[in-house]
Amino acid sequence: MFSLWPVWLAVVVFAVSGLGTVLSSVRLVGLGDTLADRSGWGEAFFGAVFFGLVTSLSGIVMTAVTAADDAPRLAYSNAVGGIAVQTLAIVAADAAYRRVNLEHAAASEQNLLFGCLLIVLLSTALLGSFSPDVTVLGVHPISPVLVALYLGGLRLIRTRGQPMWRAVTTRDTRLDRPDEQDAFASRSTASLVGEFTLIAAVVVIGGWAVARAAESLVTATGLSAGFVGGVLMGLVNAIPETVTAVTAVRRGALTLAIAAIIGGNSLDTLNLVVGDVAYRTGSLFHSATPDQLFLTTAALLMTAVLLGGLLLRQRGGWWRMGFDGVLLAVIYAGAVVTLLF
Repeated sequence: MFSLWPVWLAVVVFAVSGLGTVLSSVRLVGLGDTLADRSGWGEAFFGAVFFGLVTSLSGIVMTAVTAADDAPRLAYSNAVGGIAVQTLAIVAADAAYRRVNLEHAAASEQNLLFGCLLIVLLSTALLGSFSPDVTVLGVHPISPVLVALYLGGLRLIRTRGQPMWRAVTTRDTRLDRPDEQDAFASRSTASLVGEFTLIAAVVVIGGWAVARAAESLVTATGLSAGFVGGVLMGLVNAIPETVTAVTAVRRGALTLAIAAIIGGNSLDTLNLVVGDVAYRTGSLFHSATPDQLFLTTAALLMTAVLLGGLLLRQRGGWWRMGFDGVLLAVIYAGAVVTLLF
């Protein structure tokens, strides 16, 4: 169970774990939408924090397992590669919402702020890789800085005062309002939280299995850790956010769809901290090769493009997706080709 697996078994594990994650994520959307309304926190904050946590659990486990197994480049690639793929999930969610460009309809100040937080976190991670190679108790000093920035950002977003500007409401804007009909009205909040937690445990197990499969693929096939971690693991890592976003769009929870992606990405940045703690040989940030730094820069660029799309709020744009959707697809495709060759 804990030794390297043959290629056929690794491929099967990838497929089965991906399918299990899809089924779990569909169920999470209904539970999360209801819990967001009952808690009073709204779709943006609840989606970014709690949805982000559950959908990021598989990636957290993947990073921790591979870092502890002395595969730091695989761990680093999974963390930042997942962010890049998950940002691309906006394109899938946009395609599922045919009325208008999703970034126009889901106008939310909190989602914009989470996008800014993500840029800060990714930039800080890059600074850590270029800083002096020192550790304290086996952990690079940038790791606690990332945690502090994330928690501080959450506090600022949650406790913000009256905004100094507001997004213009149009006939295509879908505001975040509680559903009039609660699909889980007959169930208590405690039972919903319990099911939410159980599904999270399933996602964790899937993350462990994918991590072991990825290590086996790198050893057996000779593929680079940057490609396997950033692309293959990243794709599995991004399944929860993608399925969640598309399902949320079909339910009409547009703000939740974007929040799950941006918030999940912000939390996924802390995967680097998890990997740094689990990697006992040195600093995870300084184990990064140009492939990992390239992936981080690509994720940073994609986040900036998405933030621009949320600010500009095109109704249609290029091929009905808006300029940001097209650019996100082009940037990611270019990054994959670069890593592969």
